[in-house]
Amino acid sequence: MILNKYLWKYKKVASPIYILSLMILFWAIFDGIMTYLVPILLSQNNFSMTLIGFIIGTSSITGVLFDVLVCRFFRNTNFRRVFLLMFLACLIYPLILWKASSILVYLVAMALWGIYFDLSGFGIFDFVSIYTKKKEYSSNFGIIQIAKYLGIILAPTIAGLLIIDGITFLPFIFGWIFLIISIIFFITLNIMTGGKVRKKETKRANFRNIFLEFRLWRKIGKKIFPVLAVTFFAFFIESFFWTLAPLYAEEAIPKYFGGLFLTAYALPTLILGWYTGKITKRLGKKKTAFLGLLIGCFILSFFYFWSTPITIILLTFLSACFINLALPSINGAYADYISETQIVEKEIESLEDSSFNFAYIFGPMIGGLLADLIGIKLAFSILGIKRIIIALFLIIITPKKINIDINPSNLK
Repeated sequence: MILNKYLWKYKKVASPIYILSLMILFWAIFDGIMTYLVPILLSQNNFSMTLIGFIIGTSSITGVLFDVLVCRFFRNTNFRRVFLLMFLACLIYPLILWKASSILVYLVAMALWGIYFDLSGFGIFDFVSIYTKKKEYSSNFGIIQIAKYLGIILAPTIAGLLIIDGITFLPFIFGWIFLIISIIFFITLNIMTGGKVRKKETKRANFRNIFLEFRLWRKIGKKIFPVLAVTFFAFFIESFFWTLAPLYAEEAIPKYFGGLFLTAYALPTLILGWYTGKITKRLGKKKTAFLGLLIGCFILSFFYFWSTPITIILLTFLSACFINLALPSINGAYADYISETQIVEKEIESLEDSSFNFAYIFGPMIGGLLADLIGIKLAFSILGIKRIIIALFLIIITPKKINIDINPSNLK
């Protein structure tokens, strides 16, 4: 009661979207610490690099399967239930990871990781599309992405300091501490939004057959294909970077520059997230995403021709400034579709999340293959060139207005 009164008094400062962002920040630090530990734990168990890649990749495969199940069981839900399930999975995950010693147990841990990561996305989409204003969607996604990337940047540094003398239970304890802080912000968010009514509540169709769900996915997917494509290729590039950048930094850049290479890719998100809303208001959400992807990939295509650490870091930063405009912009478009057609809310969210999961399945695989065949530097340039062509194609085929006029009951 006292907390609620305090937050109401300072609601302009402690707005729900900032409380959500702080929740995501500390959750991302927890997730980042756990993610940092996984390959080290696998390596200590004498698994080969190929097997390590396979085990980690199964998390995204689980995510795709979970996307299908979500449409069956998460009907007329809200962000509170989704985040509660996410936190429950997060609390259990470190215990499984710490005790894991066999491939089977690690596969179970990766499956749990894929599920709770998906739940975080569903909860964010639900909150932004239902509890915030439509004109603020892109800005809000930009703010949330800032918090998430800040956590991603901080987590490896924290984890590295905690395992200087080897992996003990200490990093897991610190992970739980950050998770508990995130849960406190979640409770605060619940207090702040407790009296708000979910806008435009629509009863969803109750499918009895999973094949009808796939037919609905196909219909919606055809209508929003350009938007799904941007999501896939943006995350494909991200997974490409996070797979190959550490390897390239280790072999071609002095060690004190290694961390800057990945920071140069992530940092623009922290800066541009505050301005995404202003840019999309002038250009439109889809156009901002397409142009950002096009210009960013054009810059990335010159990667092969630069060799000094400073020029590579600057090129990466400049490329990421445009590429990282795509995600918050296109997320705003998803929120528009959800707001306009809530009867298929979970289908839209599942399609978006499947695009992410497929990107993180194929991105590392193709990145590793190209690196073996033509080298890491040329692989980055080829990545940029191919994405230029794709971005131009999407700009040409995408209509200015995409309407989702679907009644699931007509599919029966």
